Formats: sequence, C-alpha cells, structure tokens
Amino acid sequence: MPAHSHSHAHADEPRPTPEAATRRKRATWLMLLVLVPIGLATVVGLVALWPSGEASRAQQAAESFQPPGTTYPDATVQSLQTVDCSDGSPSGQQLTCGTAVVEVTDGEGAGDFVSIDLPPEVVGVGLEVGDGFVLTRSISPDTGDPSYAFSDFQRSTPIITLALAFVLVVAAVARLRGIAALVGLGFAFVVLLQFILPGILTESSPTLVTLVGSAAIMFVVLYLAHGFSARTTTALIGTLFGLTLVAVLGALAVSAARLLGFSSEETIQLQTYDPTLDFSGLVLAGITVAGLGVLNDVTITQASAIWQLHEVDPTMTGRQLFARGMAVGRDHIASTIYTIVFAYAGASLPVLLLLEIYDRPLWTTLTSSQLGEEVIRTLVGAIALVLAVPVTTAAGAFFAKAAGDRPAPRLLARFGR
Repeated sequence: MPAHSHSHAHADEPRPTPEAATRRKRATWLMLLVLVPIGLATVVGLVALWPSGEASRAQQAAESFQPPGTTYPDATVQSLQTVDCSDGSPSGQQLTCGTAVVEVTDGEGAGDFVSIDLPPEVVGVGLEVGDGFVLTRSISPDTGDPSYAFSDFQRSTPIITLALAFVLVVAAVARLRGIAALVGLGFAFVVLLQFILPGILTESSPTLVTLVGSAAIMFVVLYLAHGFSARTTTALIGTLFGLTLVAVLGALAVSAARLLGFSSEETIQLQTYDPTLDFSGLVLAGITVAGLGVLNDVTITQASAIWQLHEVDPTMTGRQLFARGMAVGRDHIASTIYTIVFAYAGASLPVLLLLEIYDRPLWTTLTSSQLGEEVIRTLVGAIALVLAVPVTTAAGAFFAKAAGDRPAPRLLARFGR
C-alpha cells in the first residue's frame, strides 16, 4: 500500500487565543444541533438491532458440519519423516509429504503422543522438531476414541510480539493521543464482533446494521483520538456524510450491476450454512466497513486545515476558507485515491492472478463477477471519499464563520463560555 503524508494538526498545533477558543466552543455547540439527532438515532438503532445472543441459522448449520465435542488443541512436533508423494503429473512437480509424531500440549488429550499425516504444502514450508501445530481433535461416535488431524500452525508468538511492538511504537511516538486511538480501536472491534457481524447473520438488513455500527464507531473513535473540539465535530459530520453516501451509491451500484455476492469461496460456504442471507447486502456492508478508516483520515485533515486557516486569519470569508481548504483537500485526494485502489488490489491479488491465467478479453475480465465486485467496491469508496472532502470543507467554513460572525443563542452561548 503506498504511503502518503497527512497534515494532521494535533498536540503540536499552537494554543488558540481566547477569542479563537470561544469561537471553537460556540461552533461546536452549533454543530451539535446537527449531530445530537444523528447520535440519538444511532443509539436507537443499536438498541433495536442488537443481536439477541441466540445462535443464528448459519452458526447452527456450521456446528452440524463437525462432530460434537470437536476441539483444537496445541501440539509440538517431536519427530518428522518425509516421503515422496509425487503423483506423476505432466508438470513433473516433485511433492514431499510427511508423517509427524507430535505431543498434545493442552486440552483433554494433553500429554498424548500421536502420529499426524502432513500434506506437501505443509511439509514444503520447512518443518523442524519443536514447531507448534494446532490440531483438530474429534471423538468417534462409535468407539468414543479421539482422533487427531493437522489444522494449522501456531502463530501466537509472532502475532503477540508484533501487537506489543505496535502498541509500544504508537505509545512512544503519539503518546496519550496514540493510546486514546488504541482504546478507540478496541471499541471498534467490540462493535464489529458483538454487533455488526452477529447482526449481519440475523434477519436484519446488513446495510442498516453496518451503517448503525459504523456510525457508533465513528462517534467514539473520533472523539477519543482527536478530542472533543470543533475540528473533530466537523470531521465527524463529513465522515457520517461519506458513510451515508457509500450506502446510497453502493445500493444503486450493487443493484444495477446485479452483484450476487458469490465471488469468493467464503461466501459460497456461507450460502451452504444459510442460503437466506442477503449476500448482495454483504457486498454493500463490506464496502461501508472498508471505507471507515480512509474517510476518518481525510475528514480530520480537512477539518484541521479549515480551523487552522480560520484562526490564523478570522477575517477570511467563508468562500475564501473553502477555496484554501480545498487546495489542501485536492492534494490529499490525489494521494488517498492510490491508497484505496492499491489496498483493494492487494486484498484481491489471488483473484487477479487467476484472471491473469485465464485467456479472456480485458473488458470481460474487468466486468466478471470475481473482479467486477472489487471494481465497483473501489469506485463507490473513491466517489464517497472525494465528495466527503468538499462537504467537510464547506461544513467547517460554514460553522467557523457562523460561530465568529453571528451571536449564538443564549443557551448555546452559555455553554460555549
């Protein structure tokens, strides 16, 4: 993913003058007149759409596909024997399979030594004694004896190490603001795992569930990471506009392109578990979630630019503020478009490789179900991103001038002092 620079102004920005601070507070309360109804609607949506906690049809069906009592214990390789298992294919590829003796290190079978057959793709990565496996342990319904099979490699150590390094680097460089962002990220994952994903598996609309969950995430994440300020509130308005635009444009595009949502093995497997799921809605939900981070990035930059310009020269007109803010926004759009396109290209690289193998015309390839979904996902996200820039810039210019040029209502002025 290409790197691009951002001119966020946070802890290093100059302290505003008393007059500028008063304008910021007054503008924030003006913007809250817009955000409070949206926030209340988000809370109502969370309460109304929150999953009941009961297993969905897909979850019940998935449980029936594996024997009762199946567990996934860890194991350590004690010895390994390899054997040539080439199938004599015309390509002449040499394949090496293996049999490993492993010690089960946790669960009911802890301490057992079992023999595990390994396919060539597992042996091919270079196994050694002491490597960690994750096994599948199932109980025979006839004899009650356990049986084991290779499931995956253990990856706890590298993942935990990288996660700790990430937290330490963020805390060291961004300090309290970085720690607040990490807390917001944790909240986002709670909403994603406890509300959005279970909600999609119910009979609720995937689009509505994703929009409500995304709005809740943005309310908390933006204020946690950037503080309660006029700048953050401006960015939140632009972000919510972008999310709404993604939902509207995505719904129109998915319907017009007749995207069925069956472009991957994962969605086909989901269909076997629950064919009643709204798979076109899943495509739209994915577009919305994918746009959260980049929308937040762009809107906070635009809001920072507008408020810095306004405080440097409060005499600038709203039209001038908008024009200068858009000069920053155009540069940011140019770099962020690359981010979106290459991020989607990287995520769908195996699909691109398969399409490269097939002998098809280029336009047929671009409009195929496998790649067409990614193309539409990218275009919808990019359109929403680009339009969120002028909307955020206009909102910032409007509220900045409204706060500085007009007397606020008594109630708002009292809170704004």
